[in-house]
Amino acid sequence: MDMGETRLDTVNVNGVDIFYRDTLDGERAILCLHGRWGRGETWTDFMARYRDRYRIIAPDQRGHGLSGRPEGCYSGEVMAEDMHELLGALGCMPSVAVGHSMGGRVAGTLAAIHPGSVLALAILDEPAGTPGHTYRLAEDGTPVDPLTSDWPTPYQTQGDLLNDLKNRFARQTNVNYFLDSIVETERGLDFMFSRYAMGALSRDYADWYDLLARIDCPTLLVRAAESWCLSEEEAVKIRQALPGCAYFEVPGSDHMVYADNPEAFYAGFDRFLRTLE
Repeated sequence: MDMGETRLDTVNVNGVDIFYRDTLDGERAILCLHGRWGRGETWTDFMARYRDRYRIIAPDQRGHGLSGRPEGCYSGEVMAEDMHELLGALGCMPSVAVGHSMGGRVAGTLAAIHPGSVLALAILDEPAGTPGHTYRLAEDGTPVDPLTSDWPTPYQTQGDLLNDLKNRFARQTNVNYFLDSIVETERGLDFMFSRYAMGALSRDYADWYDLLARIDCPTLLVRAAESWCLSEEEAVKIRQALPGCAYFEVPGSDHMVYADNPEAFYAGFDRFLRTLE
């Protein structure tokens, strides 16, 4: 697969610096939105597969990776506004918006509140109801990361890092997801995401069923067949709220649908893209 040129740049939108990857060429764009604790880097294989036909834009969302990490609101609406302004700044509206996990909520919110920004929408293994993680506040009132707050960071060696992640996750795809966000600091190896932001995402989460009725573009819902995030019942409710929504499940996956079983995911995603031609 031709990797070609990819621009790495930062633009200030909605009051925050957003770092993004941009393959530059293509009449139609695909905006790829990663999940919580992730980075645009997680879409590397996706970018390689589709860059010959589409302009692929993969940002680090606020609080993640190389983007700004303000203390404040991390609601779906705020993060969708970031993406609306990013697409405007790059001159690529409307785009196909593809969001995994948290990114699916942001992409769906973007399609609902800024319909002119989104040509078509793909939600990958993300519910519209109750989130999987609750939040708590530290003694000083700051939100606490519900997942990594007790992890032994910074890691002193690469071996420490790999051993800890492999003890936490059964699938190598999940290990790789977190490795994409590792950076070397003066104190050791640590994650690039803001712990404040990870906690604030839980604090500011709200059910977004009401927004589904406002989505009028072609939509795809993808569920991991063994998902711990999106139940079968929840997937049915989302599909009922989105008449005409395309749907498929990815076998052999519990959440990372595009990485656990690429053959099945890309076959289904290609079918969806062909309906847009």
